[in-house]
Amino acid sequence: MFYVQRDAQGQLIRVEAAAYAEATETLPADNHEIQAWYANEAVENSLKQLKQSDFEMIRVLDDLIQVLTQKGVIRVTDLPAAAQAKLMDRTQAREALGGLSQLIDEDEGGLI
Repeated sequence: MFYVQRDAQGQLIRVEAAAYAEATETLPADNHEIQAWYANEAVENSLKQLKQSDFEMIRVLDDLIQVLTQKGVIRVTDLPAAAQAKLMDRTQAREALGGLSQLIDEDEGGLI
């Protein structure tokens, strides 16, 4: 059983497993509104995780490209012009912040 609160239009605005003062009714777990509520919440949580992962992957890819170019495996000019411009912008921004070494947390062991 779930305790729910609705807005003026009758839409769920809060769902809890435990009773709370603002709850206006209870619904069983198999109710379609409860199922939709938690399905939507799961999608939102997954999207948030992906967004955070995207930020982390950008950093990994940036570091990987830098290592590959420093080792001569690829050249920046091998990349499309738009990618070159973005990499140059990031490189300049990182240098303005003191370089790569200050952007890595002390407890990070490295790229891999």
